[in-house]
Amino acid sequence: MPYIVNYEDVSPDGLESSPVAGALAGLRANEARYYRNKYDHVFSVEPAEDVPELVDRVSRILKEERDIVISSRPLEATDFVVDGLRMTYVFYESGLSINVMYSIEDGGKRAVGFKLAEGMEIPEELASRFKFARQKSKLAGVIRGSFFVLKGEY
Repeated sequence: MPYIVNYEDVSPDGLESSPVAGALAGLRANEARYYRNKYDHVFSVEPAEDVPELVDRVSRILKEERDIVISSRPLEATDFVVDGLRMTYVFYESGLSINVMYSIEDGGKRAVGFKLAEGMEIPEELASRFKFARQKSKLAGVIRGSFFVLKGEY
């Protein structure tokens, strides 16, 4: 059952097992607010075990592009299309959020983004490969983020 993320009343529903559940809920709400304001899209998520194909898609892309395997347990995922972009998100127990932005048209934007909830350490599998920039958010506190451009076809 999809859960519509409320960015006005932030709740850790579905993320309770995370040691940074509150910050991860803020990060998830920050994404929901962005998509609502920019694209008028209602951001909803589902338990990761209900949408294993989404988690597998993100895992396969990370493995094939950069030989990255995320050790944290996936909690929630979502997949939607806005403005010609297919967006796939996975939120992990550690506080990590990964999104895959994939332009439907050839030659468009295609990238993987990482965001770290406030209070979490940079995961070992990402620490030596990426530099993380800081961004402040009213909903999520300090978000650290990084990305890489996709080279393959998915």
